Amino acid sequence: MTNTRARIATICQGGVYFPTIAQNRAAVLQRLEMALKYQPDLVCLPETFTTPSVPGELSSLVESVPGPTVDAVSSLARQHHCSIICPIFTQREGAYWNSAVVIGRDGGLVGIYDKMHPVTSSSDYTRMENGVTPGSAAPVFDLDFGRIGVQICFDIQFPEGWAALAQGGARIIFWPSAYNGGFPLQAYAWLHHTYVISAVNSSKSRIIDPCGSILAETDALLNVLVRDINLDYAVCHYDFNYNIPERIQAAYAGRVEVRTRGGDASHFVVEPVDPSLTIAQLQREIGFVTTQEYVHHHQAAYPILRAGLTPPAQVAAHGERPMYQKG
Repeated sequence: MTNTRARIATICQGGVYFPTIAQNRAAVLQRLEMALKYQPDLVCLPETFTTPSVPGELSSLVESVPGPTVDAVSSLARQHHCSIICPIFTQREGAYWNSAVVIGRDGGLVGIYDKMHPVTSSSDYTRMENGVTPGSAAPVFDLDFGRIGVQICFDIQFPEGWAALAQGGARIIFWPSAYNGGFPLQAYAWLHHTYVISAVNSSKSRIIDPCGSILAETDALLNVLVRDINLDYAVCHYDFNYNIPERIQAAYAGRVEVRTRGGDASHFVVEPVDPSLTIAQLQREIGFVTTQEYVHHHQAAYPILRAGLTPPAQVAAHGERPMYQKG
């Protein structure tokens, strides 16, 4: 059975800045070492964490890959057998980028995401982040516990990148940023039913679940978050599923977590805690329908109905269960 459980850590810089790259690097790596004490599978660092307070032209702030910061982070990744997302300004292929360098457990390079939407640094929009080139794609990265993606800071204003990652199968989208982000991160988590995990320079790094609930966030006294996550989860609409949370609890108390988003949202998350259990197994046994499946059943019928015809009957896992009540 493929392992889909992972211990994820994220770090907040907390507005603690220094005048040199070396000093910022040392301060954040100290927090990284604290996170590594928890034996995580992946740690995400904040956006361009080496340079938020360092004066000078972009040419003096960028680093090569490999380079001083990537080398230092890679050494810790290898030592602790942990993947790390290392966001810095990079110089590659004759251009400058705002990058998230994804480093594997062996310290090797998994891949790089270059921020697709750097924010303007000139009033006429001719220069972005003092010379950063916009990236052109939102790749997904396959790690040993599942598929992830990255968006960076101002990418929050552009829904297409988030949608591309979700369509590409990302189960967690990491968001290194200069600022906290607020409600839009919860909206993206809910819209795409992915975990969204932020790592910020400011004050509130967050872990947000696939229904948009904030599970944990940093504060002035807590700069490291750690959470065990199973990337094999399901998000379900309550329609036809009113009795499913209680049935799961009765059959698998302590082995499966059910987190509800009732009321206006009418959704809940099913996430196995026991590594021997899978969503596919639970669906076969208990017969619940995920939100994605529920939506697809509707999408299959709509165009036929619009044509004035009767669509063929569909067989769904919920069978003849009541739609809006337990039964």
